[in-house]
Amino acid sequence: MTSLCSKLARPLFRATAMRLQTRSFTHATSWQAAGNTTGAEEKIQPYDMEPQTKALFDNLITGDRRSLAKAITLVESSKEAHKKQAHQLLANVMLHNSQMKDSKRTFRIGLSGPPGTGKSTFIEAFGMYLLDKGMKVSVLAVDPSSTRTGGSILGDKTRMEQLSIQNNAYIRPTPSRGSLGGVARNTNDAIVLCEANGYDICLVETVGVGQSETMVANMVDMFVLLVPPGGGDELQGMKRGIIELSDLIIVNKADGELKNAAKYAQLEYKRGLAFIQPSSPNWMPKTTLVSSREKTGLDKAWKYMTDFKKAMEDSGEFDQKRAQQRKKWMWKEVTESLLHHLHTNTEVQDLIKGIEGQVISGQLASGQAADKVLECFMKNAKF
Repeated sequence: MTSLCSKLARPLFRATAMRLQTRSFTHATSWQAAGNTTGAEEKIQPYDMEPQTKALFDNLITGDRRSLAKAITLVESSKEAHKKQAHQLLANVMLHNSQMKDSKRTFRIGLSGPPGTGKSTFIEAFGMYLLDKGMKVSVLAVDPSSTRTGGSILGDKTRMEQLSIQNNAYIRPTPSRGSLGGVARNTNDAIVLCEANGYDICLVETVGVGQSETMVANMVDMFVLLVPPGGGDELQGMKRGIIELSDLIIVNKADGELKNAAKYAQLEYKRGLAFIQPSSPNWMPKTTLVSSREKTGLDKAWKYMTDFKKAMEDSGEFDQKRAQQRKKWMWKEVTESLLHHLHTNTEVQDLIKGIEGQVISGQLASGQAADKVLECFMKNAKF
C-alpha cells in the first residue's frame, strides 16, 4: 500500500490544491473585510487562545525555560486534544516572532557530519564559547528513534554534561520517529519556539550524513558540515550534495597527532569547494580548523558564521531565505496531511486490498490503479 500511495502524492496534491487555495482565499477575504484595510502598516492582532494556552504563551515569550519545554512537548504530541492548542500557540508565536527586531532574531545553524566526527563534543565546546560571550544557546539534537517506541535512544544531555547544566543553555533531544532522513517533523516548530523564548543561537544537530541534511538546510539560516581529519578518501566518500549545501566546513579534532592530517584535509576541502557552485551568490563557503578538545579555532569558526550572517542580511537574502523556507514547509505539511488522509480513508483501504494484487500480477498498470484509488479518495474524502 505504501508504494502505491506514494505514487498518488503528486496527482492528489494537484487535485486538491485548487480546493485548498479557494478556502485560503475565502479566509483571507473575510479577514480583510473584518477591518484590515490599511495594509502592512496595521499591526495584526493576536489569535484567540484557550486560557491554558494563553498562559503558556505568555510565560514562553518572557524567557521561561520550563515553558519552552512544555511548548515543544505540546507541538510534538500526536494526541488530537493537543493539536488545537498547538496550532493556537504556534500561530501566536509566529506572529510574535514576525514583529521582532532583527537584533532579537535567533541565528539558526544546522550542524552535521559523519559518525565519529565529534559533533556533540564540538557543540558543547562551541556552546560554552558562546555562553562566555553572553549569549543564550539552544540545541536541538535529532536522535535516531526506536522503531517500536518512537523514543530517543541517544542521551544528548549525557554527552554534553557541562553545557546541559548552564542556565542560559537548553538542550532538547528530539526523536525522529522514523521520519525521512532522521529529522523530526516538529523540529521546525521547536526552532520557532526557541526563538520566541529569547535564544540568540539555535544549533540543530542532525544524524549522520544523508537526506536529513537537505531537510535541515531548509529550516536553518546557515548549514555547517563537520568532518574528521583526513583527505582525499574522505572527500571522495562525501556526497557532493552535502558539500553543496555547506556554507562552512569545519575540520574537527585538529590536535595532537591528527593536527597535520587535519591541515591536509582542510586543503583538500578548500580545493574541492573551488569546483562546486556556491549555494548563494553572496557567500563563498569557507573551511577552518577546530579542536573541540583543546577549544582552539572556535573564535575563527564563529567569525565565519557572523560574517555569513552579515552578508546574508546586507544582501536581503536572509529574509528571503526564511520566507521561502516557510513556504516549503507549508506545502510539505499539506502533502503529508493529504497522504495521512489517504492512508486512513476506509473506502480507499478496502479498494487497495484488491487493486494492489492486480498491479503486482500485471493485470493493471500502476497509473490506472493510481487513478482508481484517487477517484475513490476524492469521492469519499472530507476536508
